[in-house]
Amino acid sequence: MKSRLLWKLLGINVLVIGVVILIVWFAIDYLASNYFMALMKDYNISPTDVHQMFLDATHRSLIWATLATLALAVILSFLLTKKVLAPLSQMTAITRKIATGDYTAQVRISAADEVGQLAAAFNQMADSLRRVEQLRKTMVIDVAHELRTPLTNMRGYIEAFSDGVMAPSKEALESLYEETLRLAKLVEDLLQLARADASRGTIRRQRINLQELVSQVLELFQPKFAEKEIVVEVDLSRAGDRLMADPEKLSQVVSNLLQNACQYTPRGGHVRVFAERPPGKIKVSFANTGDGIADEDLPFIFERFYRGEKSRSREHGGAGIGLAIVKELIEAHRGEVGANNTATETHVWFTLPA
Repeated sequence: MKSRLLWKLLGINVLVIGVVILIVWFAIDYLASNYFMALMKDYNISPTDVHQMFLDATHRSLIWATLATLALAVILSFLLTKKVLAPLSQMTAITRKIATGDYTAQVRISAADEVGQLAAAFNQMADSLRRVEQLRKTMVIDVAHELRTPLTNMRGYIEAFSDGVMAPSKEALESLYEETLRLAKLVEDLLQLARADASRGTIRRQRINLQELVSQVLELFQPKFAEKEIVVEVDLSRAGDRLMADPEKLSQVVSNLLQNACQYTPRGGHVRVFAERPPGKIKVSFANTGDGIADEDLPFIFERFYRGEKSRSREHGGAGIGLAIVKELIEAHRGEVGANNTATETHVWFTLPA
């Protein structure tokens, strides 16, 4: 592609130079020669022989000048055009690498012109593909790990029953039942995540009262909060009653965030749900007391299957999908998600257009 484009650009340059030289040639023939003959007549000199000599000398000079100009133009055009097209050549080579699964190469950007902007966009695309591929690999590994643990436990019990090593008992059957529920929960989480991925085109916005929606979802979690003696405060008065959102999907968001707060709030802790009104947005925060999220984990808690070593460890349960679902559903509403720590609380929040 590069060679064909290079020769096309060279051909265009040569054609333009040729047209210019042709125009100059005719200009000398018809204008300069007429002016020369007029001078000869003014000085009473016979123009016939001298005129032909003038044209011959002019044509010879034009021929040599044309050859020199074309040679110089071709050389300069070749070198400059090749330099301009170098990023395109790199993109072609890197595209072949990407096709084989290598996403590490980057196009060198040497200018801020259109080709440089194309190279920057190409690098950004390659980096996005690299992140997506890494996420895919990580997700496959994490899903396999999450499935292996309950399946291994179930297999152990079943083999023990079959070999007569262990007699079926109520406790063993309850353990098998818990492992089955764990598998079912993981499959359900994956299904919800897949639905959240596809939700961008299925958002059905309508006017909702956020206070009522949160209260309805919170009522389902009251037994869990009561069991851990967690005090929950809700103040969404600043959200107003003109929020446009999909009630089903927003209920899923609130449910996941309340579940997250319940899991990571210690017994006797405190959970606050409150709203703020930044310009053009409604911000809803879920704050809970506890150890907080490590600073190095904060940028990644909304990634799929991500759990920090401390606050997101497996002792709390779950597969690290809940916040990823929240992110997908909120971004489908053209909103944002985030998290931060204060001196006494961990805040997980989302915003929606007001």
